[in-house]
Amino acid sequence: MIKGLIKRVKKQFKVKKDLVLLQSKEIEWAHNYHDSIRGIEFIENLNLNIGRWSGNYAFFYVLNRILKDYEPNKIIEFGLGESSKFISKYIENLLINSQHTIIEQSTEWKYFFTERFNLSQNSNIIICNLRQIDIKGFKVNSYENIENIVNQKYDLYIVDGPFGSFNYSRYDIVNVAKGLESNDEFMILIDDYDRDGEKQTTEELMILFKEKNIEIFKSVYEGNKSVVVLATKKYRYAASF
Repeated sequence: MIKGLIKRVKKQFKVKKDLVLLQSKEIEWAHNYHDSIRGIEFIENLNLNIGRWSGNYAFFYVLNRILKDYEPNKIIEFGLGESSKFISKYIENLLINSQHTIIEQSTEWKYFFTERFNLSQNSNIIICNLRQIDIKGFKVNSYENIENIVNQKYDLYIVDGPFGSFNYSRYDIVNVAKGLESNDEFMILIDDYDRDGEKQTTEELMILFKEKNIEIFKSVYEGNKSVVVLATKKYRYAASF
């Protein structure tokens, strides 16, 4: 009985210790983020809600470095939200020739969002209804007809939608990535990598890229939440920001 109690106390202590460590990392990422946007007035003045359902400071630090350092011409984003505002502001002020496609599942959320924020003229929202598909015996949320809608290649893929699943979460990126070849250069940014479902999907991507002989540089950025970056050789430094 006493041994069991000690074991439970140790387990609870470890959980709390891990949470404190992640919170400390998040605070460090917040400082890194604010340093990275210093002097970028259109971002400094942006009303941005970081954390909770939105990306955390690690996510926005990495996203800012990607947009600033690599200036991607073609961007696709799964999920309309705070990062859409962030990218849109970059397009209005710096990436004026870049194209930004946003895949969103909710018409209601689209109207709510666009009533409060004007996206750039180069940002286009496409509504895709939510469906469930079977991946290895698990029911997974997916965008309807996504394979036909995403019929071109992009420099930057941002995966923060649709709603997460317990297993193989946001698997649409795997089906989209099947169209990529060994001579393509791209970056994939996957939010919520602290969850098992996103880790499974990332592993499926790594298997796919190995089969296609696509060299990938991978890095995980941890805070309150985690984000993973997968980058080809041209963009390899995105895995070391």
